Amino acid sequence: MEGKTLKLYTRPTCSDCQEAKAFLLKNNIPYIDYDLSIEPEREKELIKLSGSRVVPAFVFKKKSFIGFGSKPKVLIGFERNEEEIKKLLAV
Repeated sequence: MEGKTLKLYTRPTCSDCQEAKAFLLKNNIPYIDYDLSIEPEREKELIKLSGSRVVPAFVFKKKSFIGFGSKPKVLIGFERNEEEIKKLLAV
């Protein structure tokens, strides 16, 4: 996952979110967790990025030297996107 940052938007009542976090922890993958129950203002950010309030939302963003990055890749749901997430994380 070199050169990328991972942001994960979650809710504590979401079992798919908990499964995603367990997977990331098990594979020692660093990520920024935005728990929408603690930071409800982040929901607007999530809607802008994904067009939806559905969690978990994985947001992969390439790091840029000059401050301009490409559009982030957003995947909604862990279970249905698990294989693509593994590829992006090189797990």
